[in-house]
Amino acid sequence: MTAEELMRSRYSAFVLHDAAYLLRSWHAATRPPSIDFDPDLAWVGLEILATEAGGPGDANGVVEFRAHHRRGGEPGVLHEVSRFRRQDGEWRYVRGRVRES
Repeated sequence: MTAEELMRSRYSAFVLHDAAYLLRSWHAATRPPSIDFDPDLAWVGLEILATEAGGPGDANGVVEFRAHHRRGGEPGVLHEVSRFRRQDGEWRYVRGRVRES
């Protein structure tokens, strides 16, 4: 798996409200105790804008993306640069920095 593939699988987990997967794929150093989903928010599309490292032989990776959503029928977008790190041989999400789109 690559950092980008983990990013895509985490997006799908947000769509499906799969908190267990999101917590398992979060790096232990930054993982929250729980995840609350906004019931009025529906994720509707993902664009990968750029990747840096994050391949099979790398220890760290960066994925920049836009995740499109609707809240109360209104469109919106989350533009984030996410950092990933290998932990116990598996990619884990570390943190993200939101960007203005």
